[in-house]
Formats: sequence, structure tokens, C-alpha cells
Amino acid sequence: MSEAIFNLDASVRTDLGKGASRRLRHEGKVPAILYGGNEAPLSLTLDHNKVVQAQEFEAFYSHVLTLNVDGKKVEALVKDMQRHPYKPKVTHIDFQRVIAGEKLHTNIPLHFINEAKSPGIKNDGGYADHAMQELEVTCLPKDLPEYIEVDMAEVEMGQTLHISDLVLPKGVESVELAKGEGHDLAVVTIKAPKGPSASDEDAASDDDAGEEATEE
Repeated sequence: MSEAIFNLDASVRTDLGKGASRRLRHEGKVPAILYGGNEAPLSLTLDHNKVVQAQEFEAFYSHVLTLNVDGKKVEALVKDMQRHPYKPKVTHIDFQRVIAGEKLHTNIPLHFINEAKSPGIKNDGGYADHAMQELEVTCLPKDLPEYIEVDMAEVEMGQTLHISDLVLPKGVESVELAKGEGHDLAVVTIKAPKGPSASDEDAASDDDAGEEATEE
């Protein structure tokens, strides 16, 4: 994966407001804001095409990015991204400054692996019901993972994996588990395929019996 997606050129903007943002978008720019740390929020603009190319990669949302702000390098995370309701356009980005030695608070995508090998799916015909697609974590910038794997190889029919069952990378902590008892949320469950209910089967049997009686 090209490191270019993690490096974006940005310029400070002083022309603020909805009208100014609209003009920037017409010029192929994306308005953004950079906040956090001990510095004041900074209004920025970025090249729309470069942003669109970068945001196609999942890692863009969970990787420490380098913003080249008028020649000054600033490390940041994407905290929020707004898109046009029906056009393939990014309309605004919120970046949070990353401070070395200061813990981050962010969401990391979950990658579910070995689902096809799960006994509950492979042998019993079940399916994986995902309760989560990402996990809220805290960690130092140097420990930030691109994603967290959820290994389904041994999951049986009816079994649920919770946050505490996940193997988190060194230095990474779950925000939910840190809240204490009662916050070990479900991540994924192997469920039986949805078939006809007992009442539906009884009704079908009655219909068959009725048809046989009519034929006689």
C-alpha cells in the first residue's frame, strides 16, 4: 500500500462560513478542521481528488496520517468525514492531532477470519451474525493497529464471542471493557439458518391433508 495515502497536503484557510465552504467545493477542495492537543482548532483545505483516492483504503480511517500544513508536518487521525448524500464527494473532514506519548481514543475495524472453517457454519449450516464491525479502543500512537482480527475457526453453533474473547495487540485496550462489569459486549454469534417455524410446518401439513381429501 502506497504511503502516499497517509500523506496529504493541506493549506490553512481564513475564509470561513457556509458560503466559503461552498466555493471551495466548487474549486475541487475539501474544507476540514484540525483540533486537539494544546493548540487552537485550525481550519484547512485539502485537494478533493487526493482525499477521495486515500479514503478508498480502510487503513485511512485508523492510521496516523501526516498532514503537510503549509510546509509543516502534523500527525493526525480522521475523526469524522461528511459526504454528499448521493454524489461521490467528500464535503468535510475532522482531523484530531496526534501527540506522541499521549493515548488515542478511536475506533478500529474488525476483520473476521476463518468464518468458513467455523464448525457452526461449516458443519451445521449456520451463519455469522455480526454485532460489531469496529471496536472502540485506547492506545499510544505507536501501538495503533490497522485492524483487529476476530478468529472464527473454533466457534460452534449458538456460541457468541464477546470483546473479552478478542486478542488485542499489545498496548491496545477496549474502552467498553474498561468501564467494568456488564460492558463485555457481544461481537459475533453463530446462529442457525432461519427455516419455517413449527406452526408453518403444521399449516403446510394441514394443506397437504386437505388436498389429499379433495382428490379422494
